Amino acid sequence: MWTFIIAIMWSVIYTVIWQRRFDTNITFCFFMVPFINLAYYLMYTVKNADTVVFAIKITYMGGVFLTWFIMLCVLNLCKIKVGKVFRLITFTINVLLYLSVLTIGISHIFYKGIRIKRVGRTWDIIKDYGFMHTVFYAILITELLISFSALVYTRIRKKDVSRTVLNLLFIPLVVCVVGYLMNHWVFRKIDVMPLMYVVSESIYILIVRRMMLYEVSDMVIETMVQSGETGFINVGFDHTYYGSNETAKEIIPGLKELAIDDRITGKECFKDNLLQWIDHFEDDENSDRILYSRGDTDGDGSEEIYNVAVNYLYDGTKKRGYQIFLADDTQNQKYIRLIDQYNSELEEEVAAKTASITNIQNKMVMGMATMVEGRDNSTGGHIRRTSEVVRILVEEMAKDQSLNLPQRFYEDLVKAAPMHDLGKITVVDIILRKPGRFTPEEYEIMKTHAEKGAEIVHEILKDIDDEEFSQLAENVAHYHHERWDGRGYPQGLKGEEIPLEARIMAVADVYDALVSKRVYKEKMSFESADRIILENMGTQFDPGLRRYYSAARPLLEEYYSKLE
Repeated sequence: MWTFIIAIMWSVIYTVIWQRRFDTNITFCFFMVPFINLAYYLMYTVKNADTVVFAIKITYMGGVFLTWFIMLCVLNLCKIKVGKVFRLITFTINVLLYLSVLTIGISHIFYKGIRIKRVGRTWDIIKDYGFMHTVFYAILITELLISFSALVYTRIRKKDVSRTVLNLLFIPLVVCVVGYLMNHWVFRKIDVMPLMYVVSESIYILIVRRMMLYEVSDMVIETMVQSGETGFINVGFDHTYYGSNETAKEIIPGLKELAIDDRITGKECFKDNLLQWIDHFEDDENSDRILYSRGDTDGDGSEEIYNVAVNYLYDGTKKRGYQIFLADDTQNQKYIRLIDQYNSELEEEVAAKTASITNIQNKMVMGMATMVEGRDNSTGGHIRRTSEVVRILVEEMAKDQSLNLPQRFYEDLVKAAPMHDLGKITVVDIILRKPGRFTPEEYEIMKTHAEKGAEIVHEILKDIDDEEFSQLAENVAHYHHERWDGRGYPQGLKGEEIPLEARIMAVADVYDALVSKRVYKEKMSFESADRIILENMGTQFDPGLRRYYSAARPLLEEYYSKLE
């Protein structure tokens, strides 16, 4: 009896402090708990066994619907949006579950059986649970888990929800869990759920009182209306004019001619402001801020600039139309324009300086590469030729949109190609300039140029801001001698373990070696070189590059023919 009286007391207090913006789910909880606690009281005090069964059915509204309302309340207060479909599905499940509760005493779906025996002034109730009672527990646990998960997620990931409210929201959930556990494992003859419901109500009173401290929106709007510094306009979804303040009428004089409930549709004076702003908001609700300028038609500096914010107009939780705020932002925008102008000039100057520095850097890299090549009497012009081969290959690849590679990748690869053999500067002349083939020992030393090249490229580029280009250039120097089948060097990478830029460089490197004259060999015919390249697609080279190489072949042959 006392739990029912206390529940009534909390509901009365809630009614007194109720405000329209309170969560609807909390409101339902406050009006359900007294009703359910009354059912618990009647369950043990009525004199008719049939009435006991009816009271039991009512008490299950707590387990079925209160937990659902609490879950929705938690999600809402955690600012986790759930769609109408989710609410409809979960509500339908709970309704179907409660319909099974109503079969108690009629069918064996929820209770296989129930024995009610009078013991003194109360009833001894023995229940034999059915299948749907197990389903009831499964749904109950699921809803509690969703609530707990939402609270934990919000506490970890969100900063716009009060930590005090989150802490308080944990308590009713814990109370419910404790209540169910105590009913089944501690107080089997005494139902503690009415007490738990009352405790939860007291916590929700604290929550709504706390929330009132954060709900300052209405006060802010009232302040803006009274101060007259901000204009506001209310318009319905059907473009019916609901009203505005004097500031808005000064900004948009056409409003002075409107009467409440007039339509703004079709009025020329609103075509380039109100109607345009609403259309913009309807197209993209996240883009709700617009700049509106007026005046300065004679260039006399009298321009006024307003920051326009469009939002939905709410009646409680229901959207009724659009609310438009106009705040004078003239000085700020003029300052921003000056800053933007200065930044544009500065960006142009920086871009020019950057281009100059980049040009110098590219010339230095090319100079180093040429110097390395000058030491190697077997590869004259190799750097420039392979760079051109890379350019021709990537131009064919750029035509294939399915690769989803940015244009910058191709540009960076052409720019990095001259650096692929920088590591040869570390190889002693006696090996590097040897006219014949290498001995196994000499070949092992020669192979070190790949790793050394990557180290040199890293040192050259480590202080530039373009990390993406630096990594690509390192990869080209480091891995251009790797093979698709894993038998290359220096690390024996295979397949797609090899960076794409290095796979492309490998084709260019070998193609130039085949069709160019060296001190130890004559140049090979285009047909023979083509046959070797294609035969090694899938062993030495990435087979995915076959189509681009084949498409580029006429341009490659044209380029090398001109060199002769």
